[in-house]
Amino acid sequence: MSIKFLYQKKFIDFFYIFIIFFLDRVTKVYVIYLGEKYLDPEIFNSSFLNIFLIWNKGIAFGLFSFDQNSLYNLVTIIIIIIISVLIFLIIKSEKFKKYSYILVAGGALGNLFDRIVYNAVPDFIDIHYNQFHWFIFNVADIFITIGIVCLIFDEIFLERKRYE
Repeated sequence: MSIKFLYQKKFIDFFYIFIIFFLDRVTKVYVIYLGEKYLDPEIFNSSFLNIFLIWNKGIAFGLFSFDQNSLYNLVTIIIIIIISVLIFLIIKSEKFKKYSYILVAGGALGNLFDRIVYNAVPDFIDIHYNQFHWFIFNVADIFITIGIVCLIFDEIFLERKRYE
């Protein structure tokens, strides 16, 4: 395999990360625009889905929200380290596992960008049934969750087949 081919494969991997990042940015910018245009965080309501803009200073699904700058910055640094590890794993992994890491990295970069630019992550997808509401999340969270579910699936079902 030539070096040029390897670079092309890595370029494609990072292009996928960029596509995920881009999709996340487009949705967030549009929802922020609508929230500012109508001066209302409630953008859309239905019987099972609301688009409701909130600013999340915590981590996944608004967990561990806090206002202390030093703790917020520490969490941001930890996220940067995790993304660096994910990029290393993408380079070293193959097939299904690599694409699972790409999903997580693309979503994590989207949320990291918001943490740095806005000091919070805009979340806006509110899925609910009657009075039960799931955590409000965004497109990056969807990619992160799908990637983690794929990694768990790989570990439980595919990893076992490799050793049999």
